[in-house]
This record gives sequence, structure tokens and C-alpha cells, in this order.
Amino acid sequence: MGSGNDGLTPIRDVADHFGLPLSTLHYWERRELVAPTRRAGQRWYDTEQLYRVALIKQWRTTGLIGVEHIAEMLTDGPDWREAVPELIAECERRRAELDEALDYLNRLRGCRYEGGPERCPGFRALVSLPGQDARPGGGAVGDRVDGQEPRGIRSGAAAAATARQPADTANAAV
Repeated sequence: MGSGNDGLTPIRDVADHFGLPLSTLHYWERRELVAPTRRAGQRWYDTEQLYRVALIKQWRTTGLIGVEHIAEMLTDGPDWREAVPELIAECERRRAELDEALDYLNRLRGCRYEGGPERCPGFRALVSLPGQDARPGGGAVGDRVDGQEPRGIRSGAAAAATARQPADTANAAV
């Protein structure tokens, strides 16, 4: 990043370095997340503001922390630490959902059935439909667990057991 003699970096260099559109930096400024120095109508960022841009970008990249929450965390002083355990829990919840989706896609990739993906026997083995008895080994699509909303594809030991089935068995014609 090109810095002037005074340690300030022009907005274009900041945007290029962090892979951000200028409009994003302008928006963050309007929302008072960053406070660049202005010289002759141009925005310049000091070292502290560069670290702030890096932090905001990291938080926004996950999609987990909204601009309002970021503003609160940046202005709360040492109280920002109180929000971290909640954010960790949310990240872990999302990771579990992504792991579940990835497991399903990996099973689907191995499906030899010629019909649509909803007809894949490996998928159907994981689904509980209304009026059916619960499938052995755990919850499945449509089941409520501990009062939570239906989750999707069966997870845990039951899904792992299904995933370990030979492809010919799990994907036999229906």
C-alpha cells in the first residue's frame, strides 16, 4: 500500500489492498465504522483505521455480524468481549449446518440413480415424511429435536452410518 510521508494511505490504495469497492468504504464511513482523514477532498487512512478496515472486512466476510452490531462492538470499549461467546456459538451452529449440507452433497455426488436428486435412494433413506414412523438411528428431515424446528437431512450417527453404506446399497433403484 502506498503511504504518504505522514503514514496516511489514500482510499484507492486501501480499497485495492483489501479488495473492497470504494463504495463500501464510503458506506462504512457514513455508518461511522471508519473515520478517514480528509485532505483536499480526498480520504486518507492512518494505521489504526487500516486495522479497523481489516477487522470490519473479516466480520462482514462471514456474513455473521451486521453493520449495526459491528458499530456497537467498535464503540463499546472493553464490552465487545461480551459479544464474542455468542458469536462463537453462532459460528459453530452455522458450521454444523454447512457440514450437514456438505455431507449431503458428497452423498448425492455418489448417487448412481438417473432421476432427479430428490429421487436418489441415498437421500430418501435420510428423510422422514409426515405419517411415517421415525427412522431408526436418529432424527431425519421433518423431525423436531428438543422442540427445535425441523433441521433437514439427518445428522449424527444415523447419517454417518448411511454415508458408510456401499454406494450400490445406498443408491439401489427405488
